[in-house]
Amino acid sequence: MYKIFSKTLMFIISLSIVSIIMAASNNNPSKNNMGTSSKNPFFEPSNLPFQAPPFNKIKDSDYKPAIEEGMKQQLFEIEKIADNPAPPTFENTLVALEKSGQLLARVTMVFNAVTGANTDSLLQAVQEEEAPKLAAHSDAIFLNTKLFERVKSIYQKRNQLKLNHESQKLISYYYNKFVHAGANLSNENKTKLKMLNEEEATLIAKFINKLLAGTKAGALVVSNKDELAGLSTSELDAESHEASARGFSGKWLISLQNTTQQPNLQSLLDRKTRKELFEDSWNRCEHNDANDTRSDIERIAKIRAEKAMLLGFSNFAAWRLEDQMAKTPEAVEKFLAGLVPATVANEHKEASDIQEFIDKSGKDFKLEPWDWSYYAEKLRKARFNLDDSQIKPYFVLDNVLQKGLFYEAHELYGLTFKELHNIPVYQKDVRVFEVFDKDGSPLALFYADYFKRDNKSGGAWMDNMVQQSKLLGTKPVVYNVTNFTKPAPGQPALLSFDDVTTMFHEFGHALHGIFADEEYPSLSGTNVPRDFVEFPSQFNEHWALYPKVLEHYALNYKTGKPIPQELVDKIKKANNFNQGYDFTELLEAADLDMAWHTLPASAPEQNADKFETASLKKDNLYIPQVPPRYRSSYFLHIWGNGYAAGYYAYLWSEMLDDDAFNWFMNHGGLTRENGDRFRKMILSRGATEDYSKMFHEFAGHDPQIEPMLINRGLK
Repeated sequence: MYKIFSKTLMFIISLSIVSIIMAASNNNPSKNNMGTSSKNPFFEPSNLPFQAPPFNKIKDSDYKPAIEEGMKQQLFEIEKIADNPAPPTFENTLVALEKSGQLLARVTMVFNAVTGANTDSLLQAVQEEEAPKLAAHSDAIFLNTKLFERVKSIYQKRNQLKLNHESQKLISYYYNKFVHAGANLSNENKTKLKMLNEEEATLIAKFINKLLAGTKAGALVVSNKDELAGLSTSELDAESHEASARGFSGKWLISLQNTTQQPNLQSLLDRKTRKELFEDSWNRCEHNDANDTRSDIERIAKIRAEKAMLLGFSNFAAWRLEDQMAKTPEAVEKFLAGLVPATVANEHKEASDIQEFIDKSGKDFKLEPWDWSYYAEKLRKARFNLDDSQIKPYFVLDNVLQKGLFYEAHELYGLTFKELHNIPVYQKDVRVFEVFDKDGSPLALFYADYFKRDNKSGGAWMDNMVQQSKLLGTKPVVYNVTNFTKPAPGQPALLSFDDVTTMFHEFGHALHGIFADEEYPSLSGTNVPRDFVEFPSQFNEHWALYPKVLEHYALNYKTGKPIPQELVDKIKKANNFNQGYDFTELLEAADLDMAWHTLPASAPEQNADKFETASLKKDNLYIPQVPPRYRSSYFLHIWGNGYAAGYYAYLWSEMLDDDAFNWFMNHGGLTRENGDRFRKMILSRGATEDYSKMFHEFAGHDPQIEPMLINRGLK
């Protein structure tokens, strides 16, 4: 089953200030200079439960002044810390840093949410204007010499300080963060780095907005209904409704999702239509128009290589992986290379089987990318007597949510959920739930935004609108976003099993945020390395087919009857079908990411398309009928979402999650005892412990790859 990914859609500031802007302070020294503080809802903490954003009061025009005032306030606070005449201490330096930036934290977390899920032209303009300013703001903190000297002084005497484990971790965190960001550079190189950071931030913001526009413009508009043969009545109704909403009355519109392959390719009978839809997806940002992203990504890659050289690394991946579980590009490349032979062998066997199926059906053509999903589905149906039309009636979105995700969370962790209708939202389809702990105490707010929109970025993700911190007295406000097709009015929202898996995946991220239990915001919740953050989410996917959970939520929307065991058995038997394809497109994407980010600074700017082809050929992953899950020109994860040199994390984390689930199955499965152990040892630990140690203490051994290979059908 392919993975849909979490996305922390924020201003991707080259030298992240998340650790600082997530903090809050009760002291706002420049508050008297706000001017419009009584009108801007961000200038004071929200009085809603959990400090939830007051979307009923927030206007587009509020974001820019709040962001800029937030930066102004935080820099005042930073200078106060750096210029403190008292000797540096843990409290007057690091705790003070954790408390800085209340306003900036409040506005940026909300801004990240709306620009990802409900943007518009004004918000996009603000995004592009503020991105380089935020990059400069980050540099003003992490390249502040006086501030670094205070941090360094505390770090050097850390062993003499009588601090608890989490506080010791915070000392190391900040010292490493400053060094990693370039605090040890000469003034000349700091100036160069600042310029590169600002340019990169500007290009990233432009890339994000070009991609959104290119994806919207790439939608396939169909005038003849016959060309859509194979789609269900409900799908046709939804596409007709979508076309009308976009001004194409009397036509049908298939909007693009973020990946190369599109869901409807599985059903469309007409090969010409399939090809048009695939090519619209493949070329969405390569039309030499205003939405063409190639020059942007070519320059971003060059900038990152130059930054790495300034910071003393051979390439960007070496710099980026320094604080990840994998540690080095060589470790990642070895990990990926070890997966290639078995994966590609599986793909070749699948391609041969599909080509044979095409030939036997009387067709005379060679398998192409736009054919794979369609004929793989026909072959799956022939082998297992299974197709989505049999499955979808049992997967109603609300049942999956409340009788699946919420039920699993109750059985494992004792959580309960109550929908709230008095909390304002940023879009009418968004739902809000209060989360209660096993003792009945309020724990968090959970927002759910499941339907795709033209102004929503593609894919699926989780993030926070309020960060948990005992120091700050804040509890988590988290949200899940996906891009499921909204049904026509009066119709139920029916999901494929892939969609169901996506919901379980993103809810795993949500649980990671909900169970955050840290003192310091920098170490809280999902503020962990990329190759660990996907572990809880991918682990949570396993419960989608767990019998006790499945029978509770998989109910036929017409009859109310649970999914029959015969159909469940078919789903399980078909689970490893097409895994060669699925795993190959993931490996190709991970390989491209590493190729772009292991370029040395001496390399010239690349031609995106030629570089992509050459890189895949070099690593034996150039397979025309299996294109990468993301083409370089629309690879949002690595150019705009912080996964640069980190896309391998999904595969690395899969090793962790399959191994952990194997532990669960060996210890009784879905039990409160097991859930409490996982919560205590993994989900609530944030960044307070070494991740390899954390996993070893939970599982009783280092991560083992065998469960992953077995689960993928590779062993």
